[in-house]
Formats: sequence, C-alpha cells, structure tokens
Amino acid sequence: MSFLVIDVLHHTTNTLMIPAAKSLAAAILAAATTVTPAIANIDAAAEAINRFGLELHRKLASPDANLVISPWSIQSALGMTLAGAANETRDQMAAVLHAPDDHATLHAGLAALAADLDALANQSRKLIASPDRRGGPNTPLEIRAANRLFGQQGYPFVEDFLATARDIYQAPLEPIDFAAAPEPARIKINDWVATQTNQRIQDLIPPGLIDTDTRLVLTNAVYLLAPWADEFEIEENATFFVHGRAETKVQGLQRTGTYGHATIPGGQLVSIPYHGGGLRFLLLIPDQHDGLAALEASITHEALATPLEDRPIQLHLPKFKLEPPASRLAATLAAMGMPHAFDRPRGSADFSNMAPRTPQEYLLISEVVHRAFIAIDQYGTEAAAATAVVMMRATSAMPDPEPPLEIRADRPFAFAIQHVASGACLFLGRVSDPTDAGTPDH
Repeated sequence: MSFLVIDVLHHTTNTLMIPAAKSLAAAILAAATTVTPAIANIDAAAEAINRFGLELHRKLASPDANLVISPWSIQSALGMTLAGAANETRDQMAAVLHAPDDHATLHAGLAALAADLDALANQSRKLIASPDRRGGPNTPLEIRAANRLFGQQGYPFVEDFLATARDIYQAPLEPIDFAAAPEPARIKINDWVATQTNQRIQDLIPPGLIDTDTRLVLTNAVYLLAPWADEFEIEENATFFVHGRAETKVQGLQRTGTYGHATIPGGQLVSIPYHGGGLRFLLLIPDQHDGLAALEASITHEALATPLEDRPIQLHLPKFKLEPPASRLAATLAAMGMPHAFDRPRGSADFSNMAPRTPQEYLLISEVVHRAFIAIDQYGTEAAAATAVVMMRATSAMPDPEPPLEIRADRPFAFAIQHVASGACLFLGRVSDPTDAGTPDH
C-alpha cells in the first residue's frame, strides 16, 4: 500500500481502527502547553525547518532557474508522517528533517509555530480595525495553514498516530475510498487544497498518482497575504541582469526607509518588515552579478539568524510572480538520506506506528508532491504552498543622519519569508529572471 505526502498526504484502505493509545499525543500536548518549553519548542522547530529548507533548496536550485518552496509546509507534512514511522525508517526521516532527539519537541514546536502565526493574523485584524489606527495598510495580514488526512475508509490506522495528527497538527482523518474510486478521491483532495490556498494551488496531485493501492494522503496547505509595513513605489524600466548576464528592463519597486541590514560573506542581507512586524521578507543579494550560486552554497541556518542593523536604505527590487508547476520530491528526499521511507530497498519501509505491518502488506511513501506560489508587488506579498505525501500499500531604531545606503537587487538573488520571533523560513526561493513566472499546470 502506498501513501502520498503532498502537503497533501494520501493513505490506504482496510478493516477497523486499532483501539486508542494516546501516549504520544499526550506527551506532545504536555510539551506544547508548558510556557517555557513552548518557546524552546518553536526554536527547535525553526532550526529544523531552516536546516532542512536550505538543504532542499540547494538540491532543487539549478542555474538560471527561479525557485520557490515552503520548508514550513513540507516539514509539517513530513512531520505528521514521521509520527507514524518506526525503527530505521523513523531514524532516517528524523535525520533528514533535523528533528531533535525527542521527536515530540518537533511536533510541539510546529504546533506552537502555527498557533503563533494565527495569533499574528488575529493581531493584525485588530490593528486594522482599531479606531485609533493612524496610517498603514487597509488589508490585514492573512495566514492560514491547514492539515488533513485523507485515508482509506476502514483501514486499520493506529489510533495514537491519528490522535497526534488530530490533536497536534489539527489534521482530522477524512475517510475516502481510494480502492473503489481513486480518480474522484484525487479530485476531492485537489479541491480541498485549492480552497485552502484561495485557489492559488490547483491540481496539486496529477492524474495517475493516486490509484487503488493508495491508502493515505497526508496534506498540508498554506496561504499567506501580507501587506508591507510601508508600501513601495513603482519604478518603471528598472534594470535587472537576468541570469546574472543579460541587462533587461523590468518593472521594479523602490522606497527609501529604515530596513534591517547585514553584510555576509559574498553578499548582503536586507529585511523588509510586513505590517505588524511579526513577519519579514529577507533578501539575500550576492555581491557579484553571477554570485547567487556561490552565495546559496555558503548560506547556513546561522546566517539566516544574523543580527541585522536598522539603517536608512534606498532599496530597489524587481516586482515578480513565481508560479512553477508541482515538484515531485521522492527521489530528492531519498537521496538526502531517507530511502527506507520510499521502500528503497524493497521491504525496508516501516510505518508500523501508522498502520500494522504484516508480511503480506505494509505502507510506504509513493511520492511527495509540493507546489508553491509567490507574488511580490508594491503593496506586499501573496504566497501559497501545498504538500502531499501519498502512501500506498506494498504487497509484499532612529534613522542614521548619513545619506541612505543604496541597495539594488538588480541581479539574481535569494529570498525568504521569515517568522521574526523564531527565524523560521515559511517560504524560501531564488529569482534569476523576474519576468519568468513559470509554467502553471492548470
């Protein structure tokens, strides 16, 4: 039997559920609801997200190509999957995900991060609605993260795994009949993803990826609409060196204001705050026009947490939208160190904490599908992502008085959307050609 992790993850069929055993979920909830550990949990989850995200970014980045992923989304979907893994399969997944030795810390941290982001959205709505508000955007921060298990009806999923998904990841189990009607099941999951992402992520799971052996799809969907703290002005005919070589005129954004700044080996960091200050857009600009690949190779999770100095900056960056087709990550993740999850070699997958493993039948991940969208304009950022894990059965400060520093993102650069308190990268990507949105598959 197979399952799919898609930031949408899909699962398999059969008999009755195993009786409840809530030890893991109870332990995670205890960790998440203790005030001091909750902060540590978020920090541990942020470090795991950033380490994993940077490694995956480097694996997926290719010369002259744009890229956008959501490490948060992928980590959330695979984190749910990790809760059902056992033995060597679990150890390999934990190493690739940079999970702490106590996996409950990762689960609790991801839950606490989601709760904090939800609180930021609520705070933004209150700020916008306040009668005492003076200036600023009219649109509040909107951030939604939703998890769901789509599982074969009647399949004997382990109740402790279901409790962890339900209570920690807020991912209820929705019974579905893959065995009898895989194509309607695929359409239903894709419709759910589209709804959760404000229609930005459509047709996430392509035809043929779900079949009669699918038993579970673990799904995560993320949507973000974030206004800048201060809007930019449009800069017509701005210069951008596409791929670091060809000088091209593009529509750009410009503004002089106070931004966080730091110099790092091979480049500069600039942070642009979103309204409310809880999130920021981080630019990683190489010193050389063709220096992005070298900068990506050297950037570390510690660099993403580099203290930034507030200073006046005349900032120029291109307006862009990235909408690439969905990526299949199974081969990449296996190469990163978790082959057993994909049953490589055959018979090695062990998800016995998700469903019973027998000599005749066991679960494995058949594919991990991820898709992300991002658009940057003078008003702010719109971004969305979805990840599905498909599982199948195997039969067998004050302004500086000095003139502002001028910084131009006029060459290929990397970017991140960060949760300021923890530094967790919700989105991560690169822009080599701001005029190339990608090739949508819908």
